[in-house]
Amino acid sequence: MSEVRRIYLDHAATTPVRKEVVEAMMQVHTENWGNPSSIHYFGRPARKAMEEARERIAKAINADPREILFTGSGTEADNIAIVGGARANKKKGNHLITTAVEHHAVLDAFKQLEKEGFEVTYLPVDADGRISVEDFKNALRDDTVLVSVMHGNNEVGTIMPVEEIGAICRERKVLFHTDAVQTIGKIPFDVKAVNCDFAAMSGHKIYGPKGIGVLYMRRGVRTQPLYYGGGQERKLRPGTENVANIVGFATAIELAVTEMEEESARLSKLRDKLIDGVLSNIPETRLNGPREGRLPHNVNVSIEYIEGEALLLTCDMKGMAASSGSACTSGSLDPSHVLMAMGLTHTTAHGSLRLSLGKSTTEEDIDYIIRELQPIAERLRAMSPVWERFQKGLPIT
Repeated sequence: MSEVRRIYLDHAATTPVRKEVVEAMMQVHTENWGNPSSIHYFGRPARKAMEEARERIAKAINADPREILFTGSGTEADNIAIVGGARANKKKGNHLITTAVEHHAVLDAFKQLEKEGFEVTYLPVDADGRISVEDFKNALRDDTVLVSVMHGNNEVGTIMPVEEIGAICRERKVLFHTDAVQTIGKIPFDVKAVNCDFAAMSGHKIYGPKGIGVLYMRRGVRTQPLYYGGGQERKLRPGTENVANIVGFATAIELAVTEMEEESARLSKLRDKLIDGVLSNIPETRLNGPREGRLPHNVNVSIEYIEGEALLLTCDMKGMAASSGSACTSGSLDPSHVLMAMGLTHTTAHGSLRLSLGKSTTEEDIDYIIRELQPIAERLRAMSPVWERFQKGLPIT
């Protein structure tokens, strides 16, 4: 029996750690392993490595090093910005704005704030998953204190108009947070161009380690800690810093930004080839998200009248590691909240497939995926009563 070819197509969920990142982290583990809060001989090199990493990260996003806060994940960064920011500024107003297609790290933070008495407006999106700037303007109120709009969608790759949103928020003196977890290192991100007050990032999406996030927090803005116990990170994220992961993040973001233009062009070409191949070879398929204004590594398609879990399992048997949505919810049987917000039916949303490309993806991989997906779709449809009803022209409930 021939060995199954293995192709990783879930880079939007996590990425492998680069060799250069591992080497940088190992130096910390073996040489600069002291507590960065200690002022003695062993602590000082750790503090130096951490602060140098802070400077490198700040430079990558055009920030000041004093605006970089280390967290344990992108989720934690989102929560410190949203929950902490809303609580710290409650005297200014009680109204918050976000979108219906945010990552659950953002949506669940707003649900918590609703329990605390805040009023939240969830902006709708169009068929491509993009909000309207006019809808946003109309949603703003005198008591609006914080807005959160993601830079790029983790499921369908839609790039949001964050520069316009940020400019409006700055003019109205409303705090603006953006989840940039999916976009850092993929497309340009400049905190000054975006006019954001907060931005969340995550190491494991850019070939860095898991367990490290970064929150950009513009100087002068206020937030509150979510828990207590120490003076680290300006008392906003207490606990001994993970210096190895911090240095790993800095190395990863430097490499990603340096290589971004060339790698994004390469991935965009592969992305478009994959989209065209799937849509032309398999009938009754649709692209979820826009053709233009899409993240370079994201492909999300719905193969109609196929059950999503069966599709994922069959792809895995053929060596293709993919996803049906965000990694945090892919185990759920509920359809994607993003696809439902875009107007898809339950049936169509359940047949969605997210294929996210990365540094290891080759043109040969794309050819293999296109070739193998067609018979997979045919085989699963042959077993689908919904497909049978469609072919007979019967209504589908």
